[in-house]
Amino acid sequence: MHEIQITVRFGETDALGHINNTSYFIYLEEARIRFFEAIGYQVDARDWNFILASTKCDFISQGYFNQQLIIKTSVSKIGSKSFHLDHEIICSQTKKLIAQGNAVMVCFDFEKQQSEPLPEVLLDKLKSHLVYS
Repeated sequence: MHEIQITVRFGETDALGHINNTSYFIYLEEARIRFFEAIGYQVDARDWNFILASTKCDFISQGYFNQQLIIKTSVSKIGSKSFHLDHEIICSQTKKLIAQGNAVMVCFDFEKQQSEPLPEVLLDKLKSHLVYS
């Protein structure tokens, strides 16, 4: 499991003072980028061969401006051409679950415009972060 910490900025909240629903997807994207870096994959648009096929987020409780959040990322499923990342967004002060999400990442050949098998070196790194339910 990989963790990052984020502080909620004022511009990420809505008129009611809660974290805006779109901000959660920005947090999940940041968590994915940091996860890739942690397993040795630098995020470089010129040499990137993954697409985000699906993402979702369930809002469990309210988050607010200046709140410290911990985002935990783990691998929940590995296929031949794709893998699933699960995320938990937790308040670092109260340890209360704020939101949970997931993403499906597909290895993709942009020249051929088709999915391709995950590289072996990536498979090994993903397996070391696989969480069994």
